[in-house]
Amino acid sequence: MTIDPAGDLARLIDEVIRKRLAEACVAFPCKVLTFDESKGIASVQPLFQLNEQAPSPIQNVPVTGHKYRMDNGEIEKVPHILEPGDIVFVVCADRQIRDTLSGSITKPSSQRIHDKNDAVIVGVMPCSLFD
Repeated sequence: MTIDPAGDLARLIDEVIRKRLAEACVAFPCKVLTFDESKGIASVQPLFQLNEQAPSPIQNVPVTGHKYRMDNGEIEKVPHILEPGDIVFVVCADRQIRDTLSGSITKPSSQRIHDKNDAVIVGVMPCSLFD
């Protein structure tokens, strides 16, 4: 039997990479648990269960909105309105987003990458729009 250290190392590296990628949060559907319309934030429950435990809820998730230019030139700002039970699509930013919400260019104050703490609700899924 021939031992192939390069093959074993390649398998180990592949396993480590797959594990790290599986830990990264990018985008996933969630159910809205609560919504604070005055602050534009929600608490959501991720709907993918990837191990024996149900995923933990995510608190204080900002909700995106839209801006529209009206015929008279005014801009109308329209926040998304959510209700408990709505199914939404959540995206996790590449880096920590808290310091960027002022609109300034800044270095992230955290090293986290694709973390649920940097989640943003980008829309409501069709199943919650068309009953």
